[in-house]
Amino acid sequence: MANINAKTYEPTPARKVAFLGLGVMGYPMAGHLARAGHAVTVYNRTPAKAQAWVAEFGGKLAATPREAAAGADFIFACVGNDDDLRSITLGADGAFAGIAPGAIFVDHTTASAEVARELATAARQIGLQFIDAPVSGGQAGAQNGALTVMCGGDPKAFDAAKPVAMAFSRAVTLLGASGAGQLTKMVNQICIAGLVQGLSEAIAFGQNAGLDMLQVLDVIGKGAAQSWQLDNRGKTMVADQFDFGFAVDWMRKDLGLVMDEAKRNGSRLPVTALVDQFYADIQQMGGRRWDTSSLIKRLK
Repeated sequence: MANINAKTYEPTPARKVAFLGLGVMGYPMAGHLARAGHAVTVYNRTPAKAQAWVAEFGGKLAATPREAAAGADFIFACVGNDDDLRSITLGADGAFAGIAPGAIFVDHTTASAEVARELATAARQIGLQFIDAPVSGGQAGAQNGALTVMCGGDPKAFDAAKPVAMAFSRAVTLLGASGAGQLTKMVNQICIAGLVQGLSEAIAFGQNAGLDMLQVLDVIGKGAAQSWQLDNRGKTMVADQFDFGFAVDWMRKDLGLVMDEAKRNGSRLPVTALVDQFYADIQQMGGRRWDTSSLIKRLK
């Protein structure tokens, strides 16, 4: 069964690319690169996942990040956190040890702005370019090739990488220097946290009041309450369905990055801090792998 959905690809010159990390996001993202005509070499910490990807999409698999990056024009990555990112870039088997000067490393991990700046500096010292490029759109966005990509880095490197990254994206935007992409993703997660909690409270209130919440959501979705969360998660929240890709564990990791950055820059985030604790409650309820809309479970 195909792991990506049909997409029309803009014609771009075929490039030699590597993709490091084949999780729920990276697997379909790399698939879109292959379907767009690029020569893709993949690396995954669990080799069986890389073998499955090659069986589905072709291309090559590599035993180490360094081997995957050798000879590539562009190296894309999507792993779990700062430590995972350092492990695939630095050291004797890291991608930076195998990349040819002039290559561009595009990191789609949601990580700290601090590690983005650290790796951008390390890359420049050996003649590489590093772009921090976290994504929004979730598993469905990755499968549909419709991710929103928020970038920080050198404008020339960004301009070179953008046409290739459009294979799995609907928008790829440069927001500023290294770290700006990660900071923008933090803004995104702050917005989502508040929106999902508000939607959870609204649905629970309406149900307690005896309203037909499917009808209510149809009505208010045509007015000022409309949002992506309401359109895409409202009815599934009513149906008590929470298997839509972006897990509570991942959201807590992201909100931890947000709160750390807020301490550094002096931001006050009372609602975000509260919702983070609500997600901790969901984890305690056994919902570590439920999606982020499961906040409503606390209210039922």
